Amino acid sequence: MLRVSDIVKDYETSSGDMRVLDGISFEVSNGEILGITGKSGSGKTTLLKILRGAEPFNSGGIELDDSLITNDSADGSKLLGRGTAIHFQRNFGLWNGPAIENLIRRLNSHYVGYEALPEPDAPHYDELYERSMAYLRLVGLEKKALHSSNLLSGGEKQRLIVARQLAAQPRLLLLDEPVTMTGPDTKQEVMDVILQLKDRLNIPIIVVSHLPEVHTYLADRVIYIEDGKVVEDGEPEVVLKNFLKDLKPREELSEPKEKIPCIKASNISKRLALIRVGEVLNIKDQSLEINKGEIVSFIGSSGAGKTTFLKIMEGLKEPKEGEVAYYHDGEWVDMSSFTKQRLELWRKISIMHQEFSLSPHSTIRQQIGFRLSMKMHGALEYARQKAEELNISDEMLDIIYKLPDMGEDERAQSLNQMRLSMEIFPQLFPSVLSTDVDKYAGPIFEALDLPLDVLDKTTYQISGGEHVRAYIALALATSPEILMLDEPFGDLDPVTLRDVTNSLKRINAEFGTTIVLVSHHMDFVKEVAHRAVLFDNGSIIMDGDAREVCQKFIEMSGARYLEHTIEELAS
Repeated sequence: MLRVSDIVKDYETSSGDMRVLDGISFEVSNGEILGITGKSGSGKTTLLKILRGAEPFNSGGIELDDSLITNDSADGSKLLGRGTAIHFQRNFGLWNGPAIENLIRRLNSHYVGYEALPEPDAPHYDELYERSMAYLRLVGLEKKALHSSNLLSGGEKQRLIVARQLAAQPRLLLLDEPVTMTGPDTKQEVMDVILQLKDRLNIPIIVVSHLPEVHTYLADRVIYIEDGKVVEDGEPEVVLKNFLKDLKPREELSEPKEKIPCIKASNISKRLALIRVGEVLNIKDQSLEINKGEIVSFIGSSGAGKTTFLKIMEGLKEPKEGEVAYYHDGEWVDMSSFTKQRLELWRKISIMHQEFSLSPHSTIRQQIGFRLSMKMHGALEYARQKAEELNISDEMLDIIYKLPDMGEDERAQSLNQMRLSMEIFPQLFPSVLSTDVDKYAGPIFEALDLPLDVLDKTTYQISGGEHVRAYIALALATSPEILMLDEPFGDLDPVTLRDVTNSLKRINAEFGTTIVLVSHHMDFVKEVAHRAVLFDNGSIIMDGDAREVCQKFIEMSGARYLEHTIEELAS
């Protein structure tokens, strides 16, 4: 039994204390699943951190079974830490090495007090291995037992975390967006596992999710948090209808006037393999065309090859065979390997990856200025001149030029290999005037329905929805012809996601921007895309109207949780 009473939480900010939780109270019985919903920034994740013992609170109490924890309990955080298991969104918290070792470590902690990996000849090793395999079978990962955890897909990592949570033998299970970044098939499988846990463990389970369909499938009750307060507690359908009352109407998706190819991926092959487990992914002889002004979404199961194919199209991964060509200045230019023309192509493309983030230390204006310094007219010519003075080759400049579009780890690794630091950018690219930022940002901010005063704010000073739209503005400020998006909106609440979806449609209609995206969110793809491309085991098995392809994938996935659309739940 969990009882939460009048929890208050304040954060200290430069402008004074900010109250994020204001008298939160609720109960969860053993064997009950409580869903928590609310808009981005409403305090849901903070509440889970408090229940985990990872965040202090100002006042109130938490009663878990026979333990009462208040804000001044000496060992309150330790009691909650020992009694709970949690998965935070976008934080996989996994050990490197074979997936099964994550379970062996967790189980071994009951013997040694911390997550050490025992030697294979240790007394309990065989028992730990068998128990770990049993947990992996529960979440459908037994065939990935020897795969390195850092090479698992996002959905596979989610399932591995659920297995680790099982192994912790918790008295309270906390799940923060447990299936948001997974495909319909994985969502269904993980949610069914959660329902099994409900029956098997008979403990309180709390699921925080922005996805209404998750709550209708899983939750016995739902509470709706707004501005740090519980504003409604009751039957899922009733509470969710109230939550969705602010959902804006869909804007129409404009159709391209004609089908003119601008990207051609021809006969692409790429095999990913691990020495210990063999083949992981085999893309073989796959071809695809993207037309100018289209919005195209890649869909499919986690690990099906969507992101790998997108990275090949972006020029961030080289195919083993085949080529990707972009239509540029009247000719087709190969993006698959270095050429001087490829440098020109980088200026036309903007990329937004799954683990996107805005710098917390700079204003939006400063970050847009950095992008403009690299991609505005004349920047590349300036960089080539400076690179020659610094004895930097065109091949190195090609790598440097694409670094801002790469993930943080890849960027750091590439700079380290070249023996360079981020200081190379101001040396190579011209500084940008504040007036130039206003000139480029104005039309984009208007299309995204962002007030211009956001330019002079940091991420701490804007809402979750503004954060995402500001990142889109950052990606679009250089007026790219092509925008590549790898599941950047998976953890947005549906009200904010509708705003972002409408914004993407306006960008596509007003600027003719070609958009290629990867998404696990079927309602989003049906609404935003002209075409959907379905991947399965590295192959394109269907390409056509987004609604038809999404429906086919839903049927293939056996996704029973998708019985109701957002509109049906809101009406």
